[in-house]
Parts: sequence; structure tokens; C-alpha cells
Amino acid sequence: MHLLNRYLPLCLLGSLLACNSGNRDPVADAKFQNEQRIGNEDVTERQEQDAEFLVEAATNGLLEVELSKLAQSKATRAEVRNLAQQLLRGHSTINTSLRTLAGQKSIVLPESLGGDQQDTYTELAALTGAEFDRRYVEEVADAHNKAEDAFEDMADEAYDGDIRAFAAKYAPVFEEHRKQAEEVEDLLKP
Repeated sequence: MHLLNRYLPLCLLGSLLACNSGNRDPVADAKFQNEQRIGNEDVTERQEQDAEFLVEAATNGLLEVELSKLAQSKATRAEVRNLAQQLLRGHSTINTSLRTLAGQKSIVLPESLGGDQQDTYTELAALTGAEFDRRYVEEVADAHNKAEDAFEDMADEAYDGDIRAFAAKYAPVFEEHRKQAEEVEDLLKP
């Protein structure tokens, strides 16, 4: 009976997810798969935080790439297009390293934008002209500020040494990207 009580909620959740497979959020799927794998192993809360960090970094990295591609085609100011090109190049490199690291650690990452990220993309894609330029630069400045904080925290706090090293290596990149975005943001102010 104890086993039934323990596994019945998981079975019900699995059935519910299977019924709703047409509207799945890749970020939620990745988190769920990692929770399932981690739940079957003897791991610490810090190891769970490592997996969560990599999933969040991956989904935010995907968003930065997609928004930067969008900005290269929609931006009206050369400074915004140049920023987008720099961010696209930087995030493509970071995302490749992130995928390699996650593969080594058996951590599942999302392959496409999650619901929140898709909403952000859709919102920006609907904008045009100077309004698009302004919102894109605001979005990337804010995203890089948050990423910089997260990477700096994980450079000190990650359980896994490779994840700590990854975070330490790329935290300065996020700081530089944030500064670049803020410089462009200042140029766009009336």
C-alpha cells in the first residue's frame, strides 16, 4: 500500500501530461525529466539547483538568440542591429558550451522556447520601428542583468565543479553584454 501511495501521484501526473501532449512547454518538460531522473538518485538540493540553473540558462539563451535574430531584421537603428549581432554570436557560443556540459551531466535541456519566452518573443515581434528598438534593448539589458547575477551566484554556489567553472567563465560575458545593452539603451533615449 505504501508503494501505491508513493507512485500513484506520479502515474496520474504522467497520464495527465500524456493527455495534454499537444500543448507542452519544452522548459516544463525539461524540468520534469530532470526532476524524475534526480528523484531516482541520491542527490542533494544543491545538485537539483545545478540542474535548474542549466535549464534556465538554456531557455534564456534560446530566447536571446531568437530575439537577436529578430532584431537583426527588424531594428531600425544600426546600433541595435550591431548589438543583436554581438549577442547572437556570444550566445551561440555559450549555448553550445551549455549543451555540451548538460550532456556530460545527463541534464535535459529544452530544445525550444518555453511559454514565457515565447510570449516575450511574440510581444516583441509585434512591435515595429523605434518602439521595437527600445523594447528589444530594454529586454536584453534586463535579461543580461539577471543572467549576470545568476552566473555569479552559481560560480560560487554550484555543487558541481564543472558547473561552477562554466558559470565563472561566462559571468563576465553577461556583464559585458549588459553594459553594451545599457550603452545602446542610453543612445535610444530621447
